[in-house]
Amino acid sequence: MKPPPFAYTRPTTVDEACSLLAEHGEEAKLLAGGQSLMATLNMRLSAPELLIDINRIDELAGISLDDGVLRIGAMTRHVEVESSPLVAEHTPLIAQAMPHIAHAAIRNRGTFGGSIAFADPAAELPACAVALGASFVLRSSDGTRTIAADDFFHGLYDTELSANEMLSAIEIPVIAPSYRSAFMELARRHGDYAMVGIVVHARLADNAVGDAMLVYFAAGERPVVARAAAAAIDGKVPSEETFEAAAAALDQDLDPPADLNASSEYRCHLARVLTRRGLEEAGC
Repeated sequence: MKPPPFAYTRPTTVDEACSLLAEHGEEAKLLAGGQSLMATLNMRLSAPELLIDINRIDELAGISLDDGVLRIGAMTRHVEVESSPLVAEHTPLIAQAMPHIAHAAIRNRGTFGGSIAFADPAAELPACAVALGASFVLRSSDGTRTIAADDFFHGLYDTELSANEMLSAIEIPVIAPSYRSAFMELARRHGDYAMVGIVVHARLADNAVGDAMLVYFAAGERPVVARAAAAAIDGKVPSEETFEAAAAALDQDLDPPADLNASSEYRCHLARVLTRRGLEEAGC
């Protein structure tokens, strides 16, 4: 199939793009890497009147470190994040996750911000952002606002973004040396969407776990923060017993949907397996 007719424009500044969004609202779509949008256009699941190509807006790309915060521009390609020494040093959890995102060809075109803004519940980066306490910088003609990652995702492909707003940057606090992390997912083939995945991020001090975050993807309509499972290990010395307690507590946290890839019960089983493995790998 081919997409329905649409107008096309290619602004060179954020202000210009925001003005176009303010003028056209719901009838406009932003084109970043296009890895999801082009498919929905061709299948006529999306039919915007105007396509706003933001690939020429240089200020939206790049990775920088300032005052303990790693800032990743929304238009930064996955491959740039994957190969960035700054990311590897200061947010190693992101570096662990990047090779799991689709395939190399997709990572060459896909963008960090695009994956966040699309809010696919099976995507890796939204869960990582929530686990790391990231903040998202949203721009519009009305100004700039910043929102915590955990407040950004509302549901299936549904976010805090208004029709006149765009995601301009992701800000991630630098991870302190006392923190441990792990990233794992289970998929039928490498590069496929995960049947379920886990992000582990926790502080280990005096051989006790603190500030634990266990975030699951492909387990609900948005990244799922497993608070009961985290409570099972907080303040405890890492051991097989605490890993098992966290896995058992998942029954209070997860109610994943069933689909053609896996039943809800099977996803819960996989989540428990990944919980034990992830905590063991992170050492917490």
